[in-house]
Amino acid sequence: MNRRKFLKSAAATVAAPYVIPSSVFGANERVAVGCIGVRNQGKGNLQRFQNAGCDIVAICDVDANVRAEAAQVVDKAGGKPELYEDYRKLLDREDIDAVVVTTPDHWHALLTIHACQAGKDVYCEKPLSLTIAEGRRMVQAARDNNRIVQTGSQQRSSSEFWKACTLVRNGAIGEIEQVLVGIPGCNHPGKLGPNTEPPSELNYDMWLGPAPERPYNEKRVHYNFRFWWDYSGGQMTNFGAHHLDIAQWGLGRDDSGPVAVEGTATYHPEQFHEVTETCRIAYTYDDGVKVIVGQGQDDIPGGATFIGTEGRIFVNRGKLTSDPADVIEQDVSSLPTQLYQSTNHVGNFLDCIRSRELPICDVEIGHRSATVCHLGNIVARLGRSIEWDPASEQIVGDSEAQAMTDKEYRRPWRRDMKFVAS
Repeated sequence: MNRRKFLKSAAATVAAPYVIPSSVFGANERVAVGCIGVRNQGKGNLQRFQNAGCDIVAICDVDANVRAEAAQVVDKAGGKPELYEDYRKLLDREDIDAVVVTTPDHWHALLTIHACQAGKDVYCEKPLSLTIAEGRRMVQAARDNNRIVQTGSQQRSSSEFWKACTLVRNGAIGEIEQVLVGIPGCNHPGKLGPNTEPPSELNYDMWLGPAPERPYNEKRVHYNFRFWWDYSGGQMTNFGAHHLDIAQWGLGRDDSGPVAVEGTATYHPEQFHEVTETCRIAYTYDDGVKVIVGQGQDDIPGGATFIGTEGRIFVNRGKLTSDPADVIEQDVSSLPTQLYQSTNHVGNFLDCIRSRELPICDVEIGHRSATVCHLGNIVARLGRSIEWDPASEQIVGDSEAQAMTDKEYRRPWRRDMKFVAS
């Protein structure tokens, strides 16, 4: 659709945006939630669920000090959560409706899969997975156990991103040719320093979980996990999981992805961390559209820029602009193609627990967006292009690259390990 036809349809067509209605379990029933991982973003998620009217009945963290601090937050609101170091004891409880997973990325898959097998719905932080194959196993666990799993890519529930993607999908800037995605630089705290014994309050073996055995170093754990391949994928899977998710949404590729990936990356000269310092990764889709991720690239601003044959739309948190300027002034509620709309990411998840409808960033969507991030990192690490089959979810003709789509787990953890109630 060209821009002239878009403007005509905007004026002539009336359609209401799709919003999942809120319902309730009962007049006095509240959702009972267990939080796994309550440091930093985890503490914030705990407070969001608490403020949404949930009962925080259980808290799990491998750091005793972090557990205690989170418990104080709930105590002040009148709650009395049980505290756990081992997530399996939390999942054993039959009175818990849902769990919130806010751990380092290397724990996301096993926790989500086990929670689904234990009959819990799951809110899992982004990126959904550490590897592509993990993500597919998470989707399968959700479907096999009829669980609601929301990926914590909360930009899907922000009005500026919804409006931008609605305009793009309705042809407001013509046919899309390119999407620019800007991610921030690496904010690792600096040189590692010597390894030490882990602090007494931290169960470091449980923190590592399925990740390889490594000596303890304070600049590899907690927030700093995201700068090491054992646990995360750097800013590509941190902010890339946000902005590439918006690119996928705007392109209508929530059930698919690119067919080819190429690019380059640079790394810290003294190896203060493993992940990229800068990168420029280009994804090609089967219709010829290119998505270009830039880290430290002057021509790619942070956020997502959709470039079409008749204009462009830029969106980032709290900012939405267009060229021509009048594109974003349109009343998107009158457009023929209406995207799933949510104004509160946690609220949407809770609504879906009650309705059993899929949430705005369902596990399949989160998996597909994380896959784009992982493919970019594989190219960055190998230094060569790859071809990707989004239907079979296989890298074509490159066994080394294909091997990077999954990881072995450190024993006693296994990729096929099932949750067994005690």
